This record gives sequence, structure tokens and C-alpha cells, in this order.
Amino acid sequence: MRETPAMSGCCGAELILGVIVMAGASVQWLTGMGFALIAVPALVLLLGPGDGVALANCGSGAICALGLTAGGWRRVRLPAMVPLVAASACTVPAGTWVAARLPEPVLLAGTGTLVSLAVLLVMAGMRVPALNGVKGALTAGAAGGFMNASAGVGGPPISLYAVNAGWTVREFVPNAQFYGIVVNAFSVATNGVPRLGPPVWTLAAVGMTAGAFIGKSLTTRVPDHGARLLVLLLALAGGLSTLGKGVWEL
Repeated sequence: MRETPAMSGCCGAELILGVIVMAGASVQWLTGMGFALIAVPALVLLLGPGDGVALANCGSGAICALGLTAGGWRRVRLPAMVPLVAASACTVPAGTWVAARLPEPVLLAGTGTLVSLAVLLVMAGMRVPALNGVKGALTAGAAGGFMNASAGVGGPPISLYAVNAGWTVREFVPNAQFYGIVVNAFSVATNGVPRLGPPVWTLAAVGMTAGAFIGKSLTTRVPDHGARLLVLLLALAGGLSTLGKGVWEL
């Protein structure tokens, strides 16, 4: 196993990783997205771009699968989701190829930039005519697949597509979970699983399980708007910090 500098011999960092995974899992359950937006910046800082993105792919896919098996699969709109996942399958390899050939500071800066810009677009509720209809689904899916494989954040383009389609949060969550399962499966297949030790995997699994229970318990207590805004603000802070670290190391 290759240990990254941030995690080597550092139990505190491993515990932080578990907390990050728990927070990401809880908000993903609440809003249908958010695991990667919250977790990727911190995981990249702790594990490096390669393992950080790979762990985010594994975690996000797992929590999406858990959400659908709890009954969300009944509300998946397959006619709308097929072009999204088909387009993502085509661009995941390109994202992996790009990520494997860029220096770590460039990847950090690029990840931070993608996260920050995506969050700002979603927060603004931006409507993009090009994201309407089947053509819009193909565009959003292609962007999401590339971003997921290269930076671990494939949800924002799908969120923008949903905003343009006028979906409610209740409609968005199961469809985002379905998309998350497929695109993260593609990403894990091309990126591989992160090279982590048993203690880190255990903490990540515990954090994910705890986050799922927390998120489920909060679904009836936290307003959709408030939960979504919190996710986006945390994600923006993480994206900017990752961007800053990448620029500093250039």
C-alpha cells in the first residue's frame, strides 16, 4: 500500500477523514448530492488527487445505492436518465486520462476551480437553454462524467439540468442517486479503487454508515432549502481552499 504524506502515521488525519465521509454521506442522503462536493476538497488534501477522487467515487456511489434500495428507485425517471448516463459513460475515460497526466498542484487547482464554479452556478439557479431536452441531458451527462472521473464531482451539471427541467427536490433526489450509482461505477472502473490501509477503509465505512443514519433522521426536520444551502456553502469553502493550496504549490 502506498501511503500519502498527509495520512502516513497520522491517526488524527484518519479520524478527520471519517468525519468528512460522515458529513458527506449525511448531506447526500438529504439532497441527492453533496457527498463529493463536501468530501472531495478535503479528501484530495488528505490523500492526494488520485486516491482522494477514487475514494469519493466509491463513497458517493455506495451512498447513492443505499438511498435507492430504501425505496427511491420507484421515482427514477428512466427516459430522462438514459441519455444522461450514456453520455457520462463516453466521457469518464477522458476525465481519467486528463487526471493521470496533470501534475498534483495543477490537479488541486483544477479540482478547486471546478468545484467552486459548479457550486456558484448551482447557487445562482442558473438556467441554461442548452441543457433542455435530450440534447441538454447529453450535454449535462457528458460534463458530469468528465468532472466525476477527473475531479470526483459529477453532480453539479445534473443539478443544473434538473433546475432547467423544473424538477422539485423530491423528484431530483432519486434520479441523482441513480445517476450517481452509474457514473461512479464507471469512474471506479477506470480510476480504480484507492490504495488505502484497513484502518482507513474501516473509518470510511463507519463514517458512511453513520452519515446515512444521520441524513435519514434529518430528512423530516431540515427544510430542503436550508439543507441544500448548507451543502453548497461548505462545498464552496472546500473548493476555494483546495484551489488556494494548488495555486500555492504551483
